[in-house]
Amino acid sequence: MTHIFAITNQKGGVGKTTTATNLPASLVAMKRKVLVVDLDPQGNATMGSGISKNEIDLSVYDVITGKAGCAEAIVTTPEAGYDLLPANGDLTAAEVELMSVKMKEHRLQYALAEVKHHYDYIFIDCPPSLNMLTVNALAAAEQVLIPMQCEYYALEGLAALMDTIQSIQKVVNPKLEIGGLLRTMYDPRNSLTNDVSDQLKNHFGDKLFSSVIPRNVRLAEAPSYGTPVLQYDRSSKGALAYLALAGELVRRVEGVKPPDTEHLTGSV
Repeated sequence: MTHIFAITNQKGGVGKTTTATNLPASLVAMKRKVLVVDLDPQGNATMGSGISKNEIDLSVYDVITGKAGCAEAIVTTPEAGYDLLPANGDLTAAEVELMSVKMKEHRLQYALAEVKHHYDYIFIDCPPSLNMLTVNALAAAEQVLIPMQCEYYALEGLAALMDTIQSIQKVVNPKLEIGGLLRTMYDPRNSLTNDVSDQLKNHFGDKLFSSVIPRNVRLAEAPSYGTPVLQYDRSSKGALAYLALAGELVRRVEGVKPPDTEHLTGSV
């Protein structure tokens, strides 16, 4: 069975792309077959996976506009180990082109149907806005994974996102569920962080992941080397946090205990 997640938050800079590259890499380390779909015209997930967005022959733009099949555009990431449906600036034109297309909200869903049986997990990295690309992601996904910082304005943005998800459930994808909320850039020494974290626990209960992603220099450095942090510094706090998150996700969606990952971090 394939589990499809849209990683989204209408607020930018909350760790969506960081999660969209590092969580899949951690699942690959647990012997899962993973596809990452970069649905952001900035192409950051593409670059962070070690693929030059300026040198790709085909991208997700070609796929959702019907110019190419999904299997044709997918590339393998040498460092990260997952497959990637890459993106670049061409994607900015897709929204305009889709406006005149029938069933425009489902273009990505139809494209992924061709390949999804090859994967255990598919993660879609959404742009930081509610546009036709994000709607396509939410139409294709089964669950939404929401990275967020524990700060005041994040709660306001979360309320708007919940309204968006409810609208998508009513009109486009009634099977869509909240897969989990992930606290990123987490600093337990900050009293506001703890206050917001407590509010999230009270409101969302077990939808809130126990795993948290700390502020971590290695995690911030890894994208500039075109690799997830697990390959960049496997003993860093960022790598350990995403391994823990991957284990928690596997327990949630598969109902099984993940394999021991101690050998992945090593005693270095």
